[in-house]
Amino acid sequence: AVFGELIAWLIGWNLLMEYAIGNSTIAFSWSDYFSNVLSGVGIPLPGWLQTDYYSCSEAAVNAAVIGRIPVDGTTIPDVGLVAIWENAPRIGGLRIILDLPALAINLIITCLVYIGIQESKLASNAMVFLKLTVVLGVIVIGSFYVTPANWFPFAPNGATGVLKGIAAVFFTYIGFDAISTTAEECKNPRRDLPIAMILSLVVCTILYIAMALVLTGMVSYTKLDVGDPLAFVFGPEGANIPWVAGIIAVSAVVALATVFLVFQIGQPRIWMSMSRDGLLPKKFSSIHPKYKTPAFATVVTGIVVALPIVFLNQQLVTDLCSIGTLFAFLLVSAGVLTLEIKHEVGEEASFRVPYVNGRWFVLGTWAIYTVAMAGWLQESHGFFLPQSHNAFRDLNYEKLPYIVFYFALTGMTVATAAWRWSLIPVFGVLSNLYLIAGLGHHNWMRFLVWLAIGLVIYFGYGFWHSRLGNLQRHQV
Repeated sequence: AVFGELIAWLIGWNLLMEYAIGNSTIAFSWSDYFSNVLSGVGIPLPGWLQTDYYSCSEAAVNAAVIGRIPVDGTTIPDVGLVAIWENAPRIGGLRIILDLPALAINLIITCLVYIGIQESKLASNAMVFLKLTVVLGVIVIGSFYVTPANWFPFAPNGATGVLKGIAAVFFTYIGFDAISTTAEECKNPRRDLPIAMILSLVVCTILYIAMALVLTGMVSYTKLDVGDPLAFVFGPEGANIPWVAGIIAVSAVVALATVFLVFQIGQPRIWMSMSRDGLLPKKFSSIHPKYKTPAFATVVTGIVVALPIVFLNQQLVTDLCSIGTLFAFLLVSAGVLTLEIKHEVGEEASFRVPYVNGRWFVLGTWAIYTVAMAGWLQESHGFFLPQSHNAFRDLNYEKLPYIVFYFALTGMTVATAAWRWSLIPVFGVLSNLYLIAGLGHHNWMRFLVWLAIGLVIYFGYGFWHSRLGNLQRHQV
């Protein structure tokens, strides 16, 4: 409606990264909790059935390169992953290593979503109630075991570390966005969806902050890089209350499934909408005669979620999901700005965001960022390596995304000053682009490959079968 079909396709294509691939991240985390629960009751899974193939193979390669002796500039291999690689069963020359619990939860939730929205809603409500109970329990009980010394230094990696952390876990906000995908199943979406989104944002933000304070207060942040942090802080390294850790671990297995369920409901409905527009084959919009769900799209979603579980690891999947989400949110912010511009030239806008003249705010932001680049941001954002003599040879490629951001910031500063663009959508575009820049050039390269694949599909199928495109061609 705002940008036209090509940009709409790119948003839909990126939502595939946001929902389906994001669910692979949740599956990995769920697997960690489930495996720990099994170990706690004396049924441990062998390592080759609870680890991804990618991480094990990468660890084995690193070990072979450096002979398991750390060398400057190399990655120190995880000895445990190397052992799994060496001891995994084989079929022919292929090692059998897969995260079985992650694949299992994907299958279970896919079947539930396939059966129906009402069943999914009832299951989700029950699990959300349990999840909130656990979260509040951790906050209340954990607050008695907080050691304030663990909060110092409060931001050990500085503001840059905080912002990079935001970019890395931005996929956690997909749940709020996913509410919009159920618009067709709302009685009054114009009223219900905004209320649901805003209230959930307020509640979850308060819980996020409280949970972060309690966890980092109970255990040093240096020890929290684990798959099951809520149970971990009540283990031997933290409060050492085994029964609480056990309850949390069991509850987390159920509670994490709600996140998975929300994502798994959203993706098929996105594909269904794209199929109705002719951008995907009609099969994606087919409705099951009995269950009244987009059955084919749901099955395909389950397959797409399973592929990263089999072939990638959690870090790669998380980064891909985050950059796809941020890019989609960036385009939405740009869409709001475009609606504002259309309204200014006399076109009727069906949706308005409160207008705030962004001229001086954006100019101030540009000035502060420019000064910071020469000061405290030089080390983390600097475009050139220290003592550079040849600009092209010594260009710091890891910081190239920040160059893109700086040019975008400069351009939008000039445009906002000239045409008095609205502050909220402009800051929306800039904040999302800045967070994307913090994900590094390797993730940008992967993302560009992903966009290229999407464009090939669009021009190979969607462009020729688009309802809007065919209508326009017939009119011509």
